Amino acid sequence: MLTPLGRLDKYAASENVFNRQMVARSLLDTLREVCDDERDCIAVLERISRLADDSEPTVRAELMEQVPHIALFCQENRPSIPYAFSKFLLPIVVRYLADQNNQVRKTSQAALLALLEQELIERFDVETKVCPVLIELTAPDSNDDVKTEAVAIMCKMAPMVGKDITERLILPRFCEMCCDCRMFHVRKVCAANFGDICSVVGQQATEEMLLPRFFQLCSDNVWGVRKACAECFMAVSCATCQEIRRTKLSALFINLISDPSRWVRQAAFQSLGPFISTFANPSSSGQYFKEESKSSEEMSVEDKNRIRDQEVPEDVQVRPEDIPSNLSVSNSSVKLENTMEDHAAEASGKPPGEISVPVDSSLLCTLSSESHQEAASNENKKPGNCKSTLRPEVDTSSQDSAFLDQELYNSFHFWRTPLPEIDLDIELEQNSGGKPSPEGPEEAAEGPVLSSPNITMATRKELEEMIENLEPHIDDPDVKAQVEVLSAALRASSLDAHEETISIEKRSDLQDELGINELPNCKISQDDSVPLISDTVENMDSTLHYIHNDSDLSNSSSFSPDEERRTKVQDVVPQALLDQYLSMTDPSRAQTVDTEIAKHCAYSLPGVALTLGRQNWHCLRETYETLASDMQWKVRRTLAFSIHELAVILGDQLTAADLVPIFNGFLKDLDEVRIGVLKHLHDFLKLLHIDKRREYLYQLQEFLVTDNSRNWRFRAELAEQLILLLELYSPRDVYDYLRPIALNLCADKVSSVRWISYKLVSEMVKKLHAATPPTFGVDLINELVENFGRCPKWSGRQAFVFVCQTVIEDDCLPMDQFAVHLMPHLLTLANDRVPNVRVLLAKTLRQTLLEKDYFLASASCHQEAVEQTIMALQMDRDSDVKYFASIHPASTKISEDAMSTASSTY
Repeated sequence: MLTPLGRLDKYAASENVFNRQMVARSLLDTLREVCDDERDCIAVLERISRLADDSEPTVRAELMEQVPHIALFCQENRPSIPYAFSKFLLPIVVRYLADQNNQVRKTSQAALLALLEQELIERFDVETKVCPVLIELTAPDSNDDVKTEAVAIMCKMAPMVGKDITERLILPRFCEMCCDCRMFHVRKVCAANFGDICSVVGQQATEEMLLPRFFQLCSDNVWGVRKACAECFMAVSCATCQEIRRTKLSALFINLISDPSRWVRQAAFQSLGPFISTFANPSSSGQYFKEESKSSEEMSVEDKNRIRDQEVPEDVQVRPEDIPSNLSVSNSSVKLENTMEDHAAEASGKPPGEISVPVDSSLLCTLSSESHQEAASNENKKPGNCKSTLRPEVDTSSQDSAFLDQELYNSFHFWRTPLPEIDLDIELEQNSGGKPSPEGPEEAAEGPVLSSPNITMATRKELEEMIENLEPHIDDPDVKAQVEVLSAALRASSLDAHEETISIEKRSDLQDELGINELPNCKISQDDSVPLISDTVENMDSTLHYIHNDSDLSNSSSFSPDEERRTKVQDVVPQALLDQYLSMTDPSRAQTVDTEIAKHCAYSLPGVALTLGRQNWHCLRETYETLASDMQWKVRRTLAFSIHELAVILGDQLTAADLVPIFNGFLKDLDEVRIGVLKHLHDFLKLLHIDKRREYLYQLQEFLVTDNSRNWRFRAELAEQLILLLELYSPRDVYDYLRPIALNLCADKVSSVRWISYKLVSEMVKKLHAATPPTFGVDLINELVENFGRCPKWSGRQAFVFVCQTVIEDDCLPMDQFAVHLMPHLLTLANDRVPNVRVLLAKTLRQTLLEKDYFLASASCHQEAVEQTIMALQMDRDSDVKYFASIHPASTKISEDAMSTASSTY
């Protein structure tokens, strides 16, 4: 007989802990009972404040579990109890964050995140009540466990509170916590959530404040912290500019891949593919499939330049001091870069520490049709028109003309056939800033290119020392890879003038064979070429440029072995990253890093392929073929599920040449692999040429055979895909090849397969009947009548009714054609000896057929036949048949229940 408040007071004062727990659980119900009286609501909230001081942790934890629900109630009833949450509930949540009991703290943390996610906390309260408490809990003298949990809460709430609050209140303390020298748990939490903070605060704050801390965390002496950094590397990379990503993060990631801890290397390799994908250039990954559908010739040079200028700033300030000095792999190449920048700065009059480097993706080698024609007319006047972009101009035009030459660049004209066959000698690029004229190669070799041998001589001793230090650990595959890199750098630095002359003569001979006396306006940036070491390594410096085009380079298979190795070099991502990614298929990696490393490689391969572009597919082709033949079926399954996406990236020519053979192999693989191909069968086949597509008509029948006959989902997926494939094939092909499979699936033992097959057959009837002439449609209908309508088994006759029902519902046939071809055979089943068939017939006639306007508006002989059949079914001896034939389905609740269970019962 107590009032809600009296009952609350009675049990809240009880000495029984269970009673007080029940009070906490019933608070929301009590509020709902007294919600009409504002004073009673305030009284309940005041009692919540007293209950929060309970000495029993289980009572406090139970109360905190109810706080989000109570807060939502207060929000819904805000007019009657304004500021209730901010005044009574939020202080309890914040106070419990520092509770002595671990369960209470965890519950309050979950409640705080739930309240923030539902936007129940005002922005003012977040700034004045929540953030100050969290900052206080992360103070140096705070409890270790509380500090770790508070840092985690700050990181998790950052995306919910937004950029402004995060930058002003959370970011400074987060940076301090990243340098917590006493507790590695705090640093590990910071590292695990680093990517989320970067994505919230944006690029500027990330590069100015967070990146230095990230570098420290990546070199932490606790492997768990470094592993957390490797796991969030992609998110951090997405929050930085392309220059930072290429010059700093790439070298940092190489260190993580070479980490002494296996767990760090394992996490790094798992993040390698996603990290490479952050180098993708949106303008170069246009996803039109047919290459001829959008030719590069349709885009003018001005348009390309305008797009190019929008993507990347013309000049980016590159400071050598920003490059970390503790990098083991790319240390020598960084020094090479700095030395080159000093030379270039002296030539251009800029300080050696700061130099303006063009990073436009189109400035690696500028060649246009306009400049080609102009140079052809002035051939005798200008024997050599090739200049270094960073070398002082002695007897050439001003910088304005050089800028004009850059603006006339057209990647399509440069890469179109036969120009891709020109082998730009890397040794030549390393030792000369530009290609001399064929008439005087010796003069050019003795000219301003003498600075390059001086640079390589300065670093040879350092390379030799690094190799000697690493040789005792040559058994480690990572150390071995570093030694190979450094050895390649040493070989590149020891090139003599004789090799230079030979390479220049080869280049001249090649030009003579092609009928080209010179390469007009071929600007080779010295800063681009010097850090390239050997044929497989690329320094991660700021001057590496993008070369994006959509031309097909499938003819690379005709190259010699040396040239084939040379084609592994690309300019989209740092070469060292790609080399590490390609090494993930090495069997030794499975032993030293992760047994499933090949699966991670396969999982991220479409993203890497999209980043490199179809023009660099030759870099990944061998790796993809290795993965496709991997012994682990999980690896092949991963590729099978993504092969259709890769086909979109590569285009029709490369797909036909490289993916179709692998696709054919997957068709004959285990069911676990075949299901990946089958789920996207339509997506892949629609990308093929019609002739190649028709070849798979003969293999569709093989999908009916599985390793396990109980694998009915395989056949259900086949039926789903056949529905989509109908649009890809002609009516004759559909009738000859798809029809037998569809009819076979209609008689499947599993009802789920049959249900999808009925839809397939109805869509097939629709397509064949719409064809000209509709003879295939009539033949299919006759076969349905013969094989199912007159089937000796009742399940076949029931299937015929289901098909007719689907044809009516989906309007696959005009009603006049349905009345002629299918309805007479359908009505004859009213005398079927099996009640299940008659029940389904009654449902079909009453619920589906008579709903069509054709039978409602016209008083035809067909309508009369239907009405007579329904009257006969209403007098049927079976009660269910009689019920469905006499009662309209929408008139009673019982009929709705019967409809809902019809698929399983009948």
